[in-house]
Amino acid sequence: MQRDRRTWILFGSLLLAAVALVAAPARADVRLPAVIGDGMVLQREIPVPIWGWADEGEQVQVSIQGQTKTAAAAPGSGKWMVKLDPLQVGGPYPMIVRGKNTITLKNVLVGEVWLCSGQSNMTLSVTSVNDAPQEIAAANYPKIRLISVPMKGTQTPQTDFTGHWAPCSPATVAGFSAVAYFFGRDLYQKLNIPIGLIHCSWGGSSCEAWVQRSVLQSDPQYKPMLEQTDKTVATWDQAKLEANYQRQRAQWQKIAKDAKAAGKPVPPGPRAPQDFRIGQHRSANLYNGMLLPLIPYAIRGAIWYQGESNASRAYQYRSLFPLMIRSWRHDWQEGDFPFYFVQLANFRKVKPAPAESDWAELREAQSMTLALPHTGQAVIIDIGDADNIHPKNKQDVGKRLALWALAKDYGQDVVFSGPVYQGMKTDGSRIVLSFGSLGGGLVAHGGSSLEGFTIAGADRKFVAAEARIDGDTVVVSSPQVSAPVAVRYAWADNPVCNLYSRAGLPASGFRTDSWPGITAKNDH
Repeated sequence: MQRDRRTWILFGSLLLAAVALVAAPARADVRLPAVIGDGMVLQREIPVPIWGWADEGEQVQVSIQGQTKTAAAAPGSGKWMVKLDPLQVGGPYPMIVRGKNTITLKNVLVGEVWLCSGQSNMTLSVTSVNDAPQEIAAANYPKIRLISVPMKGTQTPQTDFTGHWAPCSPATVAGFSAVAYFFGRDLYQKLNIPIGLIHCSWGGSSCEAWVQRSVLQSDPQYKPMLEQTDKTVATWDQAKLEANYQRQRAQWQKIAKDAKAAGKPVPPGPRAPQDFRIGQHRSANLYNGMLLPLIPYAIRGAIWYQGESNASRAYQYRSLFPLMIRSWRHDWQEGDFPFYFVQLANFRKVKPAPAESDWAELREAQSMTLALPHTGQAVIIDIGDADNIHPKNKQDVGKRLALWALAKDYGQDVVFSGPVYQGMKTDGSRIVLSFGSLGGGLVAHGGSSLEGFTIAGADRKFVAAEARIDGDTVVVSSPQVSAPVAVRYAWADNPVCNLYSRAGLPASGFRTDSWPGITAKNDH
């Protein structure tokens, strides 16, 4: 009898425990986003946000470098965030995150962190550049840390991504952004402190894909673009496109087989259709899918290489690109952090006579963006490739971006810009141009005479001009134009031009006129 009583008591206790277990809410471990993990680099000398998720109301502690900060997980979302006091350069350190569970992050460094974004010329990996085997073999920099955000396009704001930090080595650098790596390598070699590089780009992406839709909607000028986007989405039929692609592919496979049998070249096959709805051109897709999960990870600044996909809307880019920069700065809540970008390279066939150019207009729009504080432009009009929109010399691209950072953010005495057009005055049949950022003086690179200048009168017909350096000015004229009113320099897709500073940096293309360009009315 006593034994039966004990059995019932034990059974009842187990039953109550089971009921309590079912009734109790699931206990969630403290969780961190991918960008906060083993091997990361934290930005020095500014407050550092650390965040994650836990049970509602759960107290979470974060400890590193002798300081501990505490935050409670918010109702509903379970998100928590602390802000570490400014950290001093060094490491590796452990970071301890304690809630109901404990996470120990290892090998954490403190140094300089840069976001690296844009389209395919930022995406292009080290395997695809000049001297790739030697560059990869030499890439042994364990204090440079790399992380890449996978390509994801969505209208739904994301909170995380799949990825991890890795020390820079031949194994990890090969598939990493070449521009980002060469930029970071130059900084590391000059500063000798840890460098963190966050790669977040998608080939072919449009600028508007990196901007919140609400930000675009707040400005009426983007209404036609957004309406066109919405119309495209509403009528998109991916299944139909896929079926058409399969038919074309079947036809191509037969043609390819016959060509091989006949010993003839195989023509290129059809391209699989991309889904615009989740692609890199739809407004806000990449902001939501790729950029948002990084905010507000503490950074020193950003580098950017993009513009090719917006060249047909260069006038719109005059406002769209600065809007993007301002919106990123607003969302990061770090003030006007440094933002350095690459101007479009020279590309396409050289034209024998002066002509209009959407790429020249896009370069002009990029130069206008320098009106924003703490921006800089790496001019690469001399290292492009007429036949390849992805020029392989990414070493100089990274170096020219790094010059801006070294001069503006790290106090180094280096020349960071080529000559910049400042103004003009008419002197009879000549126009005299003045420049800033002289870098030791103006020179005609690689020759005794200047190339790339054109001149026009009131008829707006530009002709090739004679140009000569006179001190810190350039004097431009042509016997065909007796009463000149405007000069253009390097105004072409692929200009032949050679105005440099003695420090070896090229001048950006420019024009003195404001006559409407060929992209002036393109808004979507």
